[in-house]
Amino acid sequence: MPTAIPSFEEYVASLGALTAHVDPTLENEEGRLIKGAAEELASLQTITHETLASWVAAQPSGTGVGVFGLVVGLSQERLRNSLRHGLGSPAFGKLARENPLGLVAYMDAEYSLLSLLEAQRHRQYDFGDVLVARAGTRALATRAGQAGRQLEDEIEEIAKNLGLPYQTRCRFEGRTATAPCDLALPAGDSEAQIVVAAKSFGSTGSKLTDAVREIEEMALVRKPTQFVFAVIDGIGWKGRINDLRRIYNLWSSGQINGMYTMASLGQFQEDLAEAAAILRLTTP
Repeated sequence: MPTAIPSFEEYVASLGALTAHVDPTLENEEGRLIKGAAEELASLQTITHETLASWVAAQPSGTGVGVFGLVVGLSQERLRNSLRHGLGSPAFGKLARENPLGLVAYMDAEYSLLSLLEAQRHRQYDFGDVLVARAGTRALATRAGQAGRQLEDEIEEIAKNLGLPYQTRCRFEGRTATAPCDLALPAGDSEAQIVVAAKSFGSTGSKLTDAVREIEEMALVRKPTQFVFAVIDGIGWKGRINDLRRIYNLWSSGQINGMYTMASLGQFQEDLAEAAAILRLTTP
């Protein structure tokens, strides 16, 4: 006799956690490697570029590079993005083997590796320090959100300085549908004549993909009379070159009107002012 199909509510009630809770006090292999590396760093007689380069080159599979990232407060993904940006490769093992001195010099110049390591390696930590360290991922997420908002604030300030009416974080009406935008002038919905996407990410790949989709959606629904601009920054894009190229191709094919970074916000201001003048959006 076939089993009766449960109701939707019964099915929902049967859902459970697929991943069991992991006791944070239990050791694993990665934890043992990190603790061993920490003990070795604490035992070094002197902390210099040369001693750290020698130490990291001797670590298995680039383990020491990841430990350097922990010393300066970087997640593995943020560390890989930074190394790709600064040294041309995100590969921990390769950099440790082939360019250990350059690696140490870069991390010291960018993140004060030597002084942070010296300050931490002999310090005694209490229970509160342990809890703060476990909260580190939430703190990083907060900072990433603040970095993303910074770019939105910059384009808003430009619109404000030009004396233009605008609305932030809204949707605009295109030919046959609506699409999201981070800045609309003079306002969102059916009033939008200029729309801007501001996408700044340093790490998270899923957010980069979402950003590409949003900009493609903006280009797809735009009216012939609407201007579409994209302001994009963050070294995380270097790990998603094909996604970045998709946005660039929208610009090069004329499907959006401009593509900028923080370094070219001056050009964005000029182009925004020109578009506003064409559409007669400037205030009298």
